[in-house]
Amino acid sequence: MKNLLEHTGLEPGRLHFSWISSAEATKFVKVAKEVSAAVRALGPAKYLVKRRAEVV
Repeated sequence: MKNLLEHTGLEPGRLHFSWISSAEATKFVKVAKEVSAAVRALGPAKYLVKRRAEVV
């Protein structure tokens, strides 16, 4: 999966998998905060940001 993400231009740190039961609300909150912090630390995805057209 890591190689596929890198091939498409996405950093592997932008994708997280976690098994959370519907009864594990506290685990969901913890994982959501961790993932949000990790992705925020990476900054905007350079591959997905549109570039401005150059005016000649």
